[in-house]
Amino acid sequence: MMYDTIAAVATPISPAGIGIIRISGEEAINLVDNIFLSKKKGKKLKNVLSHTLNYGYIIDSKNNQAVDEVLVSVMKAPNSFTTENVVEINAHGGIVVVQKILRLVLDQGARLAEPGEFTKRAFLNGRIDLSQAEAVIDVINAKTEMALDASVNQLKGAVSNKLNTIKSHLLQLIAHIEASIDYPEYDLQELNDDSIYKQVNNIKKLIESLLDTYDDGRLIKEGIKTVIIGKPNVGKSSLLNTLLREQRAIVTNIPGTTRDVLEEYMQIHGIPLRLIDTAGIRETEDIVEKIGVEKSLEKIVEADLVLLMLDASEHLSEEDFNILELIKEKKTIVILNKSDLEKKINIKQLEEYINDKEIIYMSVKNLDGMNQLEERIKDMFMVGNINMNENVYITSVRHKNALNKAIKSTDQVLEALASNMPVDLLAIDLTNIYEAIGEITGDSVKEDLIHQIFSQFCLGK
Repeated sequence: MMYDTIAAVATPISPAGIGIIRISGEEAINLVDNIFLSKKKGKKLKNVLSHTLNYGYIIDSKNNQAVDEVLVSVMKAPNSFTTENVVEINAHGGIVVVQKILRLVLDQGARLAEPGEFTKRAFLNGRIDLSQAEAVIDVINAKTEMALDASVNQLKGAVSNKLNTIKSHLLQLIAHIEASIDYPEYDLQELNDDSIYKQVNNIKKLIESLLDTYDDGRLIKEGIKTVIIGKPNVGKSSLLNTLLREQRAIVTNIPGTTRDVLEEYMQIHGIPLRLIDTAGIRETEDIVEKIGVEKSLEKIVEADLVLLMLDASEHLSEEDFNILELIKEKKTIVILNKSDLEKKINIKQLEEYINDKEIIYMSVKNLDGMNQLEERIKDMFMVGNINMNENVYITSVRHKNALNKAIKSTDQVLEALASNMPVDLLAIDLTNIYEAIGEITGDSVKEDLIHQIFSQFCLGK
């Protein structure tokens, strides 16, 4: 299948200014030549220079009718994304016309590309490594500017460069150990336990420095999972709408209006937030509302930050106390809403339950306290100060797991050295470290994992 010529629509199938059909493979240029009529008489795509745009028409040979007026870009191997011949037909973005051009290309002998197959070919042909390939889909799915910056850095090879440095140190150490074992007659510099221990410990520190970036990296990629909770009718949905600056959630005076989880992405002072509005937490016999309450409880467990809303104009209720028990171990900001009304809430009683958690008085209706809330979130999460040009961040749980595996193997080497194990046995664990790192870059990854990664891509990428 790697030698097939593949084709797919690379833009959304919807009315738009432009629609692109991408073709890659040895026969890509010849296939398109069969259905392309240049405005310049006799001009053939196979004869044009690489990386040129060519104006003309796509022709349906069955009736010799023009299907669309197009620009065709030609990128000849190996100087293309896939390192193969690549042709992109830039047509008008109508659904019918784009699909018809794709059918004509397939009729010429191309097959429909699998999800992510263009990027997969770029990886398999050595143009990018696996971590860079994964960055492509992260760029597409980025919800915030910080997530985009992190993905672009990874696409440019920032993560790969760090990993290649670690792999280089490992290879030198493994080669030296194996050479000293296999060729004792050569006068090689002797490696003693102290020297090996120092080198492995340095390798461990390099791996740990990458691993330590994961928590910030996850927040950058996914956003700070911020769950707004409280009993019904305290203003949760109003807070969501106010933070988003749009009427995203339905707001009424009827308790229990919100019955499902609603998620939106936004930024506060450059900090990415994944805002989650939840159903009011209370005992209920309503089946639908009960499901919403169960989802709310699940979101509290998953939350990076909880915004607990209480009604300052009411005494603390049994429902409030039940919710306060749920958030004892969570990073929480307590919001006393409706503070423009007469305050009836017992602050001293509340403070006994929340210890040192932040309390903010707010009137969502009057926008009072919103700036204070945003400043507090900024102070709690310093990721807003991250300079993406100077730092490398691990954002993938797959990468995290591989680094943890590498750390485990480095510990086994250090333990073996402490136990005076023979040097030749160290090479096994050192190789395991190398393979764990290689899982990230794709040097030592199983085929089924490669398929799983690229199956998450869209068809034209």
